[in-house]
Amino acid sequence: MTWLSFSHYPVLFLTVIPFLLLIWIWRRRDGGLVLPFDHGQQRSGVWVGASVQFAESLPPLILFVVIFILAGPQKTGEPKTRRAMTNIEFCIDVSGSMTASFGEGTRYDASMQAINEFLDFRKGDAFGLTFFGVGVLHWVPLTTDVSAFRCAPPFMNPKNPGHPSWLGGTMIGKALLECRKVLNSREEGDRMIVLISDGSSFDLSGDAGAEIASKLKQDGITVYAVHIASGNPPTPIIEITSRTGGEIFTPGDQAGLESVFRRIDEMQETRLEKVAAETTDNFVPFSIAGLSLLGLSTLSLFGLRYTPW
Repeated sequence: MTWLSFSHYPVLFLTVIPFLLLIWIWRRRDGGLVLPFDHGQQRSGVWVGASVQFAESLPPLILFVVIFILAGPQKTGEPKTRRAMTNIEFCIDVSGSMTASFGEGTRYDASMQAINEFLDFRKGDAFGLTFFGVGVLHWVPLTTDVSAFRCAPPFMNPKNPGHPSWLGGTMIGKALLECRKVLNSREEGDRMIVLISDGSSFDLSGDAGAEIASKLKQDGITVYAVHIASGNPPTPIIEITSRTGGEIFTPGDQAGLESVFRRIDEMQETRLEKVAAETTDNFVPFSIAGLSLLGLSTLSLFGLRYTPW
């Protein structure tokens, strides 16, 4: 349901003028005209007089409409819903072990291919891309433009001769904390990390994994992990994904990896949020009313008016 309001309320005080004109029209007594008729009784002419007064009331009514239009009528629409954006940071291991065979290529190739397909599932979300080894490199900032993801695979392939040495090794804990900083910079939308790695990490030993999980959960960041290697995934990664509301997957082949991302898409359901109703101009009903009154007033001039004869 819409609610009518005005952008210039002081203008409405001018409605006193047409209101006083209407009072004068309907209370005046100088409009009668006595005509002599022989041998007959004449009717009082009450209905004729009322019709003439109604016709004379049309100009003040038109003035009412003009004042309402000058006051800027507005209406508030119905509250709408929109798809809440999810900020998704991909955290990709680019250590030397990611060059191991997986399907028709390497673990790195399979991961990047699956990510590019995942982007099509989550249109409208913001994506960021972080590569890590011992060091961390934020390759693509959070953005809804995914074209940079399509171009990333060749540049950061661990097989490249110029691959930075500081991206060797595996420090998952450090990478997750760096991704946390990126996600915390975004005030709007949900937050999610998709971790892809094939090994364990010494910086998650002891209570480090639990501390990282606590920080991520406190910031509302959900972690999904893909252990793209044979064997059981590391216990600290299982704990981090579980405590943050995510899950860890161990795909055995390319098809399994692709199904993992479809599963993540299903688990991280799209959330709808209400958007405040917008206020818009509402001139149409007043314009129709004004034109209608103007038409009636024009027609009334052909016969419904006082004359001095």
